[in-house]
Amino acid sequence: MSEQKMYDIAVIGGGINGCGIARDAAGRGLSVLLAEQNDLSSGTSSASTKLIHGGLRYLEHFEFRLVRESLQEREVLMGMAPHIIHPLRFVLPHHKDLRPAWLIRLGMFLYDHLGKRTILPPSRQVSLKRTEVGSPLKPGFTKGFEYSDCRVDDARLVVVTAMDAAARGADIRVRTEMRSARREGDCWKVELLDRRTGKTQVVEAKVLVNAAGPWISEVIYQRFSMESALKTRLVRGSHIVVPRIFSHDRAYIFQNADLRIIFAIPYEEDFTLIGTTDVDYLGDPGAAAISKDEIQYLCEAASEYFSVPIRPGDVTWTFSGVRPLYGEAGTAAQEATRDYVLDFQGGVDSAKGGAEEPPLINVFGGKLTTYRRLAEEALKLLKGRIPGLGPAWTRGVPLPGGDFPADGMGGLVDGLASEFPALPPALIDRMAHAYGTRTRELLAGVENPEQMGHHFGTGLYEREVVYLIEHEWAASAADILWRRSKLGLRMSSEEVRGLDKWLKEHYPALTVPGDSADSANSVAIAASADSVAG
Repeated sequence: MSEQKMYDIAVIGGGINGCGIARDAAGRGLSVLLAEQNDLSSGTSSASTKLIHGGLRYLEHFEFRLVRESLQEREVLMGMAPHIIHPLRFVLPHHKDLRPAWLIRLGMFLYDHLGKRTILPPSRQVSLKRTEVGSPLKPGFTKGFEYSDCRVDDARLVVVTAMDAAARGADIRVRTEMRSARREGDCWKVELLDRRTGKTQVVEAKVLVNAAGPWISEVIYQRFSMESALKTRLVRGSHIVVPRIFSHDRAYIFQNADLRIIFAIPYEEDFTLIGTTDVDYLGDPGAAAISKDEIQYLCEAASEYFSVPIRPGDVTWTFSGVRPLYGEAGTAAQEATRDYVLDFQGGVDSAKGGAEEPPLINVFGGKLTTYRRLAEEALKLLKGRIPGLGPAWTRGVPLPGGDFPADGMGGLVDGLASEFPALPPALIDRMAHAYGTRTRELLAGVENPEQMGHHFGTGLYEREVVYLIEHEWAASAADILWRRSKLGLRMSSEEVRGLDKWLKEHYPALTVPGDSADSANSVAIAASADSVAG
């Protein structure tokens, strides 16, 4: 066990909030450590509905501040990462037995005007009779409403945020577990376990940030041996993925009789993503999985609108995540706030003769859309407490690969295709949407497909795998196939095993001893997809 220099901030958790705070702090000139016990975005942040949105349904719960902030952030984030965040139009069919049309029109008006909208088009009423957007629906739905939000590759948003934090000096450590933390004098002593080597290390930090997501309470009570007056409500959200239901590029938002809503979204070219559910959850967040009842619920809810019913046997893939919402159980899960709360602990301790205690910030709640603002608010709490803390800076500053105009995706793809004419257009398009301008770095010097190295299947080559290991902390087949990409949707179980074997042969030091669950899960999902395809 060795001592390390003191960091200004140590962040626990490599989800979107932890990485956002690390990036903001590093860019203000602070020394930052981020520790994530598994892979980046391996928890809640990669199990979202893949949207950057204001939250239309939050208006019913009078969360106007949250909606306004989220709407303002949509276009800010789209400008920062136009390779992984794209405009998406949503169609809401009017169900005559549910919310009245006048109420929906009012909601759309507020949605258009609460935030600053300069790029995205406004909402409008649409006819569903004999139209492209109405053709997949039952004939009883004749009128609808259309509005704008954005889609996002959620796991990649986390990764590029962490990459930018690292480029600004942050020490990003994955597969690193925080075993304990205690205040000692004017700093925190934090014990870390490197899960690959089994070695422990104690580091010092002036400020500790608990951004452990659904593990936040466990960290407070068990790792810090502390208490908090704030409570976390764990809610499981589950999604299903089915073969593509409709050919157009719009998404649907459906009202249900229980007053919940679900989305049906074009996903990864050949699929439709349907979700989400809201179920109170009491188990291990890392073991969250969809139930048969949730699958049935999502199938029935979507089938209420689509003319061709969706059945559980159509499901190709499912995923679940646990949202760490602020508050206690009591109301319906869908009514729990998605807003964030920052619990600041520290200041003058009278029991210690007026000495200043090193601060702790516990991050409750939050959503992808507001992560940048959450980070700014967290750093505001440290003003005057850390010498050298610079001003806010992240608004409008591109994330890695996103340094091109918000409407320039087509031009980027065309430019890359002309620079690398020997590579298949589909491969160039996928890489551009994953890596943006960083695609040039990944493909530098490639003049023929053979220079891409071993082909693992579905357009995944050795060169990309090595890039992900060396630049994006990838270490397992699951990291590569489900978080850095979604190629797992198309890979066969044999191809997944081949990738897993190659990684263990060429990068044995990346493997966490005894941890084969991620790889086994990837093979199991691929085998299930093989069965559906067969």
